[in-house]
Amino acid sequence: MAVLSPERAPRLAPARMPPADVVRVGAVGLRTRPLRAFLSALGIAIGIAAMIAVVGISSSSRAELDRTLAALGTNLLTVSPGRTLFGGDAQLPPEAVAMIGRIGPVTQATATGQVAGNVYRTDRIPAAETGGIAVRAAQLGLLETVGAEVASGTWLNEATSRYPAVVLGAAAAERLGLPAAGPDVQVWLGGRWFTVVGVLAPVPLAPELDSSALIGWAVAGSHLDFDGHPTTVYTRTEADQVEAVRAVLGATANPEAPNEVDVSRPSDALAAAQATDETFTALLLGLGAVALLVGGVGVANTMVISVLERRAEIGLRRSLGATRGQIRTQFLAESLLLSALGGTGGVLLGILVTSGYALSQGWPTVVPAWATLGGVAATLVIGGFAGLYPAIRASRLAPTEALAGV
Repeated sequence: MAVLSPERAPRLAPARMPPADVVRVGAVGLRTRPLRAFLSALGIAIGIAAMIAVVGISSSSRAELDRTLAALGTNLLTVSPGRTLFGGDAQLPPEAVAMIGRIGPVTQATATGQVAGNVYRTDRIPAAETGGIAVRAAQLGLLETVGAEVASGTWLNEATSRYPAVVLGAAAAERLGLPAAGPDVQVWLGGRWFTVVGVLAPVPLAPELDSSALIGWAVAGSHLDFDGHPTTVYTRTEADQVEAVRAVLGATANPEAPNEVDVSRPSDALAAAQATDETFTALLLGLGAVALLVGGVGVANTMVISVLERRAEIGLRRSLGATRGQIRTQFLAESLLLSALGGTGGVLLGILVTSGYALSQGWPTVVPAWATLGGVAATLVIGGFAGLYPAIRASRLAPTEALAGV
């Protein structure tokens, strides 16, 4: 009977590990060291949760802005006097509102005018203390045009606009300590008593009204020497004609000096504020990325220590026929599982934080799908890189070397 030499003996192909076995073997290290695995996964979870929460809160804020603009409309344009050629303050003619109202696509036009005077709770306060409340004459169509709402009392009408009656903006009422209107509630305005007939809710598209005391156009002229020149004209246009109307507003409001007229769209200011928020969001995302990197370093540290502690296991498996590739796959799978657990927990925690904050602010909860999928994908990439070196190091251990270190 012929005996083959070791050189000519056929080599058996190593057994292949199906994916289920790879996951099962990779989970062994996590189950045997649960506290260490939890702490490592927590580092990943904190980084992912921070990133998901930042993106989610920013998206929820943007959704609330879109909802607000959809309710209030982006077709509001404001016209105000600019500067003269010599650097002085320009004026809009008293007929500006009527002329703007003749533009075809314009559906509403109304105005406010700056009035000299201060507002106080009593007549005992020195005139030098202004309180930061502006007095403005207001036309009756102002409320509907700017999309404002009355929080308490009523808006000015044909009768009250001719008598000492005032409607306070939300911030003005708060400063004066007057949360509600009433027939017995009065303020000292321009040297005489005015009855507070209404208090407005905050006006997002015209925030200057929040810190204003609004009186009738007629009473402003008869009692406070108002000259009738509007200082801000609010204009509503057809939604598809905003830019066309915007182009002719200056020349229409002041035909003699159109270059002395400023035209703006309040919704652009809100969009600019949102752009500022996006810059802040980018900063927070950077901090989240740093936290994620720290979590990845924690995973790498855990895996390196795991290789050192499990040399005997590695040597035994190599002696029983496990290949280097199988050892490498085992530790790489363990690292990916550890990162996946942290990533999944971080995504859930980030969604929970976003939902809680959005609910407290009354916003819709929005967490983009790309953020959740990207968060999990990022953890897997980090886990792969973090576990690559320990996996390669484990696979290079010779059976005799590993068993000798026991």
